[in-house]
Amino acid sequence: MAPWALLSHGVLVRTGHTVLTWGITLVLFLHDTALRQWEEQGELLLPLTFLLLVLGSLLLYLAVSLMDPGYVNVQPQPQQPLRARHCRECRRCVRRYDHHCPWMENCVGERNHPLFVAYLALQLVVLLWGLYLAWSGLHFFQPWGLWLRSSGLLFATFLLLSLFSLVAGLLLASHLYLVASNTTTWEFMSSHRIAYLRQRPGNPFDRGLTRNVAHFFCGWPSESWETLWVEEEEEEGRNQAV
Repeated sequence: MAPWALLSHGVLVRTGHTVLTWGITLVLFLHDTALRQWEEQGELLLPLTFLLLVLGSLLLYLAVSLMDPGYVNVQPQPQQPLRARHCRECRRCVRRYDHHCPWMENCVGERNHPLFVAYLALQLVVLLWGLYLAWSGLHFFQPWGLWLRSSGLLFATFLLLSLFSLVAGLLLASHLYLVASNTTTWEFMSSHRIAYLRQRPGNPFDRGLTRNVAHFFCGWPSESWETLWVEEEEEEGRNQAV
């Protein structure tokens, strides 16, 4: 096998994310930011904490992007399980499908969705801290040409961190809403095209904030989606009978 055959799109995406993460971290350490000042003053706790958070976010990213999101073998079954969807990019059926993340080159499904939310939260903390560190090293002066040569890379890093922080914040807020209401991105965006949602006026899987969060992060209560669907149907039937 040729060496370049191993360079799949997923490998390139994950390598790019890793290089970008450590590249930005290196820029923050090399310029005259608060990180460098703490290091020069011998206050190593905060720089070490920042490095550990960066490493933690990178490990979570790799865990989410490499793990099985909840693939389902639908060949021996007459139909795919409830809330599962066939992903065109992965060419696999994913249980409780949320979306296919191009930045991770993997689906987000039942198994890795909790880790995905944890990754977004940790990544946002790292990005906001990095944004503060980049701003602490920006000292504007004239002539602008000289300033651009000395601080242009740090300023570009600040702009990148601002953009990434905005995206991560919006993604985290939207996924926390989805967790609280026990729905997925796919169900939220395409409810009018999904058969089991078109038949109901509301979300048949919503069991209240506490139970939704407990089931998402801890798997409790451990009821299948089919069981919840049947319970909702029975409750609807009782309400109509009354």
